[in-house]
Amino acid sequence: MTSKTHGYIFALLATTIFSLQDAISKHLASTYPPIFVTMIRYWAFALFTIVLASKMRGGLQATARTKRPLLQVVRGVLLAVQVVLAITCFSVIGLARSQAIFSATPILIALLSMPILGERVGWRRWTAIGVGLCGVLLILKPEGEFFDVKLLLAILSCFNFAFYVIVTRFVSRDDSSMTSFFYTGVIGGITMTLVGPFYWSWMSPGDWGWMALVCITSISSHYFLIRAYDVLDAAAVQPLTYLSLVYASIIGVTIYDETLSLNTVIGSVIVVAAGIFTIWREHVVGRRAAAAN
Repeated sequence: MTSKTHGYIFALLATTIFSLQDAISKHLASTYPPIFVTMIRYWAFALFTIVLASKMRGGLQATARTKRPLLQVVRGVLLAVQVVLAITCFSVIGLARSQAIFSATPILIALLSMPILGERVGWRRWTAIGVGLCGVLLILKPEGEFFDVKLLLAILSCFNFAFYVIVTRFVSRDDSSMTSFFYTGVIGGITMTLVGPFYWSWMSPGDWGWMALVCITSISSHYFLIRAYDVLDAAAVQPLTYLSLVYASIIGVTIYDETLSLNTVIGSVIVVAAGIFTIWREHVVGRRAAAAN
């Protein structure tokens, strides 16, 4: 097989395992505080990043060297908060609907990149952003007489992750992807260790097994994602992540008895289509800019 074929396999494995991780996290969050679940998960993740960094060229010291220490700390905190928000959303909103709203993140990133990163957005991406936001409104459309305020948590999660990605773009100008990955795990682990013990819960032996599975899926999914980015660019990997919406819908309906309204299904299709176009267009514009330089 070619290296690109391997890359697509790694990306598919990462997305699939991330979806399994989300499903197990939802199960645990129905009994234990999401912050506690996130803390245990981050302990395993932080250990993995430290071991991986120590095996890189130059070892731990070289990997930890950064030109953007403050932004790396901000990144780590933002992602730790994101995991807590996402797990909470899975518990109170449901897997399928949460992922439907999360699928709008690339559209938000494109929208926020203009004032924050100073990126120019042409009429094609403006159109995709507008269409995608219409899809989000369909997903959020009240099924009864009143708007479900719990959905605001998913919207907050979207914005939080969009800021995380934008900060990641900032640091990528000076730091390697491995350095950023190292700080993601270590800073996130430190952040959750400062907060998580206040939410400590004694788990049943059976649930510790599920927690161990969450840690294993967290490590393996990130490993496969790193391997995917070794041979593929973001424009090739990111559209595959939309499979998580399909997985979440299947798991949510078959295992957790969730229901999908017609608005959610139609809105999700619109958001995914707009998001894929936005990712593709950013890739095209980026390649043109690189060729011009």
